[in-house]
Amino acid sequence: MTMIRSQMVERIFQQGEEPWDILIIGGGATGVGTAVDAASRGYNVVLLERSDFGKGTSSRSTKLVHGGVRYLQQGNVTLVMEALKERGILLKNAPHLVHDLGFVVPNYDWWEAPFYGIGMKVYDMLARKYGFKRSRLLSSEEVRKRIPTVAEKGLRGGVLYYDGQFDDARLLINLVQTAARQGATLVNHFPCTDLLLNEEGFVEGAVGLELESGRRAEIRARCVVNATGAFTDSVLRMSEPDAPTMIAPSQGVHVVLDRSFLPGETAIMVPRTSDGRVMFAIPWHGHVVVGTTDTPVDEATLEPRPLEHEIDFILETAGEYLVKAPGRGDVLSTFAGIRPLVRTAEGTGTAVLSRDHTIHINKAGLLSIFGGKWTTYRKMAEDCVDHAVMLGRLEERPCVTRTLNVHGYHRHADNFGDLAFYGSDAPRVKALMSSEPGLGKRLHEALPVYAGQMVWAVREEMARTVDDALARRTRALQLNARAALEMAPAVARLMAAELGRDEEWQTQQVQAFQELARGYLLD
Repeated sequence: MTMIRSQMVERIFQQGEEPWDILIIGGGATGVGTAVDAASRGYNVVLLERSDFGKGTSSRSTKLVHGGVRYLQQGNVTLVMEALKERGILLKNAPHLVHDLGFVVPNYDWWEAPFYGIGMKVYDMLARKYGFKRSRLLSSEEVRKRIPTVAEKGLRGGVLYYDGQFDDARLLINLVQTAARQGATLVNHFPCTDLLLNEEGFVEGAVGLELESGRRAEIRARCVVNATGAFTDSVLRMSEPDAPTMIAPSQGVHVVLDRSFLPGETAIMVPRTSDGRVMFAIPWHGHVVVGTTDTPVDEATLEPRPLEHEIDFILETAGEYLVKAPGRGDVLSTFAGIRPLVRTAEGTGTAVLSRDHTIHINKAGLLSIFGGKWTTYRKMAEDCVDHAVMLGRLEERPCVTRTLNVHGYHRHADNFGDLAFYGSDAPRVKALMSSEPGLGKRLHEALPVYAGQMVWAVREEMARTVDDALARRTRALQLNARAALEMAPAVARLMAAELGRDEEWQTQQVQAFQELARGYLLD
């Protein structure tokens, strides 16, 4: 089954009154992961996403599939072990997007090397069976060799350990394709506007609005899953207006710098910052991602904006560990994401709130899953489907995702160069780029983004807007917001030709993207 949006939409309307087995609201990592799990077990699955797949938190992570060193510090060994196991599974199932990455913890005080070295040995012991390299102590000379730009004054050495890195939005798109291949129906730009309740007040479906046509659909299901992350509470209250608040939203911010600030292939991990979090500086797609923060916010939004003090904090902390301290003028892009943390007792700082996932079934029979983290998305989905099967009185079938290859699976994707993140699709993308004059053209000198990728994004990956194409099908907006702004008119033209849109649509798309992209730039 291919990922063609028009076919997906029609399938929803053709279903009529016949209930689906499972209806999922939310197209982030949790929702799409649940669709993959349920569809691969043979259930009839439909998923609605109000904007684009991964528009929210799932495209705004630190780009790490990690075992959770900081959770070990908190004493949460169970979460660490689960994350390590899931990291190993994902490395096997999506090798085109997940790979090993070395991290150095620079030491500037005499006690740091033995202290962090002991902690890493515990981490190694837990991680040993899942295929990542072992940690070791480094001399100051070895640290400088791996990180030529590290601050040298007082440097005593460091600790080297290994974790996983990935491209979050690209993995999500590949998971959508995996779910579709397993028979699921998934549609973006199709918000749930209300829930359907039967005479007893139990949830029996949802009302969806297909934004491009304005058509309204009543979609019935044996079980409805609320997988909307930071927006969990708003969907809960569609069925239970007085429902208690479940989510304590916290904002995490990252800045993106030129690769000259971290020219090697090794990341930096700062084990403890002034706000109690760890901080990372990570090589990613030829750039450097630095973050993150942990700032409580009153409410979740689809396009959260970094706060001035968050930017200052990241730049100041990075400056303590790099020879050249980055300034505001060095920031190519900055992005924020909202963590859907599980609310606990009042007065608890968000840095110590639970990263475990929670499954909640309310009195109306709505199943909500929230919390968790990208690394454990597969296990979250397995738990969610197990509960959905019970709640919807479906036939029990075993989970198969531990060994299910993600779409694009390819063990040697690096051979495809700039197109490596497409994995097994890369030869087809390259063929498309060669099929018509101009499709092999690079759209901006600052980024390896090509015209043919925009056409591919529409034809094969359900991109419907310039934002979809430049923020998530390619990562242009997060890597270099100014370059993405300059590409927008050309991208709008390419997409309009594919979608059959007019010049007015192009103008509206460019204006909307310009307004959006300015939020990724510093004044």
